Parts: sequence; C-alpha cells; structure tokens
Amino acid sequence: MGAPRKADWREERRKQAWKLKQQGWQQQTIAKALGVSEGAVSQWMKRGQQAGEAALRARPPRGAQARLTSEQLAQLPSVLAKGAESYGFRGNVWTARRVAKAIEYTFGVRYSRDHVSYLLRKLGLSRQKPEEQATQRDEEAIQAWRDERWPVLKKS
Repeated sequence: MGAPRKADWREERRKQAWKLKQQGWQQQTIAKALGVSEGAVSQWMKRGQQAGEAALRARPPRGAQARLTSEQLAQLPSVLAKGAESYGFRGNVWTARRVAKAIEYTFGVRYSRDHVSYLLRKLGLSRQKPEEQATQRDEEAIQAWRDERWPVLKKS
C-alpha cells in the first residue's frame, strides 16, 4: 500500500491527542508526547470540544472552482477532432494557444496556455508544437557548411 498520505497521519495524530485528553492527560504532556506545539494541541482540543472527534478529520484543500464543467471537459476531444482549420487557423496543428481559443469560442471560457496544457494532459492528450522553419531554407547549403566550413572554424 505504500506510505500513508500526509493528511492521514496528521489526522491520526490529532485523534490520538483527543484520546489522550479524554484519558486525563494535560495538553502540555500531549504536546511533548506527540512532538507538536502546545498551541496546536489547544486548537485541536477546541475544535474537538465544539464539533466532536469528526472535527479532527483531514479536510482536503479546496481549490478554485473549475470553469469548465465535467461534461464540457468530456466534449473537448470531439471539439479538437474537428481540426484546427475548422476554427480558422492555418494548418491543422493544435498548439496550447489554439486550443485555448477553441475553448473560448466553443464554451465561452478563457484559459491560459499553461492551464490548457494541464487540461490536455488530464485528458490524456498532448498539444502539438509546429516545426517552424524558414521557407527559404536550403538543406544542401547547410550540409555543405557543416562538412566544409565548420571543421575549419572548429580548429581555430
């Protein structure tokens, strides 16, 4: 099963403190026994007295509310399947910026390029990076430079 999650062992430590307090231990002694501050034990006891042992359970951190619903997120692969050109882009390559524009157009939700990359990874998709090369690129001249000029420059 592996190591326990951080929230799990902290929750167990709070519950242990609660049990020790119920057995008549002083808060100062509980703090020393569990290796925590007296203030932490005091806060735990206050929460326990107000709402019972249930108040000592781990509470997962709340994140920001998702702007796309789970249904909209499930529709994203079909939106992308239409191709980038159907959204007015030149070339059929999906970059993170293009996906962000398609999401905004389709669902009215704006995301940063970085968050779009996160969403795509979450869906098991990946953004595509177009290869940008100059249209006047001359492969033969480049190879000749590598074979003839570069060795001369490298020696000096």
